Amino acid sequence: LQDFASQMVGAICAPQPGENWWDACAGEGGKTLHLADQMDNRGVVWATDRAAWRLDRLRLRANRAELYNVRRSTWDGTGAPPIQGRLHGVLLDAPCTGVGTWQRNPHARWSTRPEDVTELAALQLRLLRATASRLGPGGRLVYSVCTISRQEGADRIAALRAAHPAFRPDPVRASDAVWQDWRVGDHLEILPHRHGTDGFFISRLRREA
Repeated sequence: LQDFASQMVGAICAPQPGENWWDACAGEGGKTLHLADQMDNRGVVWATDRAAWRLDRLRLRANRAELYNVRRSTWDGTGAPPIQGRLHGVLLDAPCTGVGTWQRNPHARWSTRPEDVTELAALQLRLLRATASRLGPGGRLVYSVCTISRQEGADRIAALRAAHPAFRPDPVRASDAVWQDWRVGDHLEILPHRHGTDGFFISRLRREA
């Protein structure tokens, strides 16, 4: 089941029918299916994950949903991504400490260490650089983590932009009050105690020509 904040990630991606997208850390495909559905079964959504068994479950779920524009491949975040050509969009829902889910996983607060934040931040930046390289001019990169740690959120985006100046913030612009309440600068920061959802950081960037 996808938490409300998690569902908003796919809405912020806003893929269009006929585009090529990549869900880089797809897991069992909750967000992959949301992207594929928004694309009305046209175009392609590439789904990668390091665990083949998760992608097998994604295949079953896609068939059940009658979504046939999903392509699957294993990828552990190292080496060249198994994606051909330039993409219109990338969703990187990166591995994180999951601090934002503590309200429904309270036991996790006793097993998460400061070192975990540092290790995962390094992994997140590596994944950001790898996925960003597949975008063509005008392509969108959506980065999300279910944590409220700045080191895993805004600091990762700042590090990516320092290394790749062609990427500019593409903030969500909408009159809906929920977006305005969640926005902090160019990003969305969703807090459990304020919004009644999981804690999330979401940033959307666009690659300039």
